[in-house]
Amino acid sequence: MSMRIAFLFLFGSLLLSDSPRTTAEYKKIQHSLQQGWNTWNTRSVTQYVLLPQGFSINIAFKQHYFLEENYLREVLIGRRSDNAEYVRPGAHTLNGSYTSLGLKWEEVDTKISSAHIDDDLVILISPNSIPKNRVKVILETGMLWNRKGTLHRDKNSLTARTPGKLVKVYTTSSIVDNDPYLDINTPYISVWFNGEIGISTGKPRSLDEIKIAIRAQKKILDQEADKFGTLADAYIAIQAGIAWNLIYEPKHDRVVSTVGRLWNEEYGGYCLFGWDNFFLSYVTSLFSKDLAYSNIIDHLHGKTEGGFIPNDNRGNGSKSFDRSQPPVGSIMVKEIYKAYPSEWFLSAAFDDLLDWNRWWKTERDNEGLLSYGSSPAYNPFHEPVFGTKTAAGYESGMDDSPMYEGVPYNKDKKTLELQDVGLNSLYISDCKALAEMAGILGRDDEKDELLERAENFSSNMNKLWNDEIGIFLNYRTDLDAFSERLSPTIFYPLLAEIAPKQKSVRILDYFYDTSKFYGKWMLPSTSRDDPSFKKQRYWKGAIWPPLNFLTYLSLRKAKHYGASTELSEKSLHLFLEEWFRKGFVSENYSSISGTGDASNLSSDRFHSWGTLFGIMSFMEKGYLPRTETSLIEP
Repeated sequence: MSMRIAFLFLFGSLLLSDSPRTTAEYKKIQHSLQQGWNTWNTRSVTQYVLLPQGFSINIAFKQHYFLEENYLREVLIGRRSDNAEYVRPGAHTLNGSYTSLGLKWEEVDTKISSAHIDDDLVILISPNSIPKNRVKVILETGMLWNRKGTLHRDKNSLTARTPGKLVKVYTTSSIVDNDPYLDINTPYISVWFNGEIGISTGKPRSLDEIKIAIRAQKKILDQEADKFGTLADAYIAIQAGIAWNLIYEPKHDRVVSTVGRLWNEEYGGYCLFGWDNFFLSYVTSLFSKDLAYSNIIDHLHGKTEGGFIPNDNRGNGSKSFDRSQPPVGSIMVKEIYKAYPSEWFLSAAFDDLLDWNRWWKTERDNEGLLSYGSSPAYNPFHEPVFGTKTAAGYESGMDDSPMYEGVPYNKDKKTLELQDVGLNSLYISDCKALAEMAGILGRDDEKDELLERAENFSSNMNKLWNDEIGIFLNYRTDLDAFSERLSPTIFYPLLAEIAPKQKSVRILDYFYDTSKFYGKWMLPSTSRDDPSFKKQRYWKGAIWPPLNFLTYLSLRKAKHYGASTELSEKSLHLFLEEWFRKGFVSENYSSISGTGDASNLSSDRFHSWGTLFGIMSFMEKGYLPRTETSLIEP
């Protein structure tokens, strides 16, 4: 790369370091979040880590056979490789005060639960069956992330000495002789897996004491959930869907929500996705103001030197320097602010969101409306899709949607030859949400700029209205013609409030049309009469959380309350059916069977944005502010 580009890249990175993450408010939030025992390490859901010390207790299993031995050190949800462990997630509080999961691997079939007793941790390993061949449970110790501390094994316990804190670890089981062939470099305890095993920190505790503590923390969670009445089960499931993927991320010293540990593993320790993490920030607002605030600030911290939120922001240092994802950030920040009004929070988010808003107009204008694309950019990791149609599909968030089939990518424009109804509607909504924030912050010039931009794009959207069939349609700029491949993005103009009442009612007809989107399991990501619908693979017919969620917001904004209620109820049913059946919070679901593990799907088994299917009901019942309400200006 040229010296000038290298300088700009370095200078931009330095500018990004001076961010809301340096403020006293953010540091106070992170200090509060980084406390106590939890499944903080992204590498395993059976590793319990104490923050801020970084001391870890990892539960591993050694399977003994006649001729061979297998070792399971790191346990993750949703692996599909041969002989992989199978995890059925259960309840998990955000702070780790109670966790529960089922684990099957080789001859291991067990439940593992944990709980807090004040500052101490207790763990219960309860086998559903005793293995035919012998299995050892290994309690490994570790000091993670180069934190200071020493580890020691006594005859009947493990000890960690860290600055200002000493932690001792005990087990209720008889300790067996050390296995000299274990590939472990730190002190450990091994016990036979031939019955229930209790583990406790602080002092020795009996199995009964450990069980009482676990039942007590489960009762606290149940009582907290019961406050939401008929949504109690959903409250527990949504919290688990977020908490199992909540990690401590050492590179930037933060507790942060992620979509999934498998993605974190693949991408070098963590991955924050362009629109996913704005949705996760909003969902966490049901449980924690602090986590919602910090999730937004941490996500915005990943803004590129080009001024936009990247499609991917990865732990290995790479980003999608050429592309973004749908502009939902201001919409979600507005909703979080409505739940927890704080001018500091708005101020912390506003400038990054404004930069991103301006970027869309500069980089993705295609004859007066926006199209998805990919910009020429610094590409230090040699990602092969830069400047291609594939990258433009990734920017849409709907990678292989039938809407983009046959649509060419114009390298001169840097965009697809498709003026996108969904993108332009979200962008107008983004402008309006930002304008409301600007009003609260006294940024009058920016408010006027944003409202003018919203008005201009709303006016230009008129060309996308097809009066013959009664909806806004994507427009092929290469053919000067409408494209009739449909997805639920046809409902987003309702969110942008650019459809007068008559048009709004005609758009609603498509919601109830059984040949388009209506059915027992909804909303399919392409219309039911589309030739690709039967594939159900990825964005060809499967039900995706963000499409249902954004459609729900759109319906409420247009006051189509009957439809919004039905969508929230059907989405909740879809979500809870899978949770009760498998413990999954899936990336997407079949619109034919309603399951997240159908053979023709391409769907992660545990992907935190699946919680969007449940969160709508909490808006519906008024536990979170409804989207049709505006910010209150002083």
